[in-house]
Amino acid sequence: MYALNRRHAMLSGAALALAAGSRDAFAQSETLTIYNGQHRQMTDAIVAAFTNATGIKVVIRQGESSQLANQLIEEGANSPADLFYSEQAPPIAAIDEKGLLAPASAEALSAIPANLASVNKTWLAIAQRCRVVAYNKAMVKDAELPKSILECATPAWKDRVGYVIRDGFQEQIMAIVKLKGRDAALAWLKGLKANGRLYNGNGAAMMAVENGEIATALINNYYWYGVAKERGEDKMKSALHYVAKGDPGALVNLSPAGVLKTAKNAATAQKFLTFMVSEEGQKAAVATYAEYPVRPGIVSPFKLKPLDEIGAIVTQSDIGGAQLAYDLEREAGIL
Repeated sequence: MYALNRRHAMLSGAALALAAGSRDAFAQSETLTIYNGQHRQMTDAIVAAFTNATGIKVVIRQGESSQLANQLIEEGANSPADLFYSEQAPPIAAIDEKGLLAPASAEALSAIPANLASVNKTWLAIAQRCRVVAYNKAMVKDAELPKSILECATPAWKDRVGYVIRDGFQEQIMAIVKLKGRDAALAWLKGLKANGRLYNGNGAAMMAVENGEIATALINNYYWYGVAKERGEDKMKSALHYVAKGDPGALVNLSPAGVLKTAKNAATAQKFLTFMVSEEGQKAAVATYAEYPVRPGIVSPFKLKPLDEIGAIVTQSDIGGAQLAYDLEREAGIL
């Protein structure tokens, strides 16, 4: 009996080893291709955790989200991309409107609240960030801080507000359209052009505030945390201001991902998408940037203002592909 059991164990072990070898060989022969508009450091962290867990290699093609979306539309069925991870929702909404995305897996969708996925369930949020007003504490008194984002485009803030026409700006315009109307959004843009100072990136605007070059800037929250992580929060000369609940400036934006219909590795792409919203994937994502997790139960290592205290009432379904935002920017002469 002992001999039979031993032989069975040896055969089972050989079978398991063969199966493991086959799995490893399969994993090593498979390479997933991601078009990535999200911050590279965050995506690298998720990919490293995924490859460590599965052995599957991932190739990242980095670029601006809007440029990658246009590239996907031009490439069509010939695209090598398996999955698109966008820094903002409008670019992925734009390719979704072209019918380029496959339905997300039920397992991935079930990991997050339903309102963090597209209406037709083709893409889902991986992380969230909110719009804020960064201000230099020595240049702006607390009593002066704006209650509405609309105030920032008035002559009262002449040469005291910085803005960036990317990475959350189009969503901001659409939030104003939704809550105040098209004319109000156009007037806000014209006001910013007349009274504000344009920066080429959120990081540059954040540092301008921190260094006292300008009093305030309209940015995403995590840029402040990035500087604070390096310098120490107690040494920061700037702080974050959140406008009143229900205002267009109280806005939460999404960084979403979706699998391409033409994915050469569709099953693996769905596996990666599910991993992105798994407990392990979410921990890897929020450890690098002060963005909010989307999976319930995951806590950011950064001291973030709770989302329910921000009071955003405009959702991604209100914003869509944000084409109107680009039209208004051209009309205002900003773009």
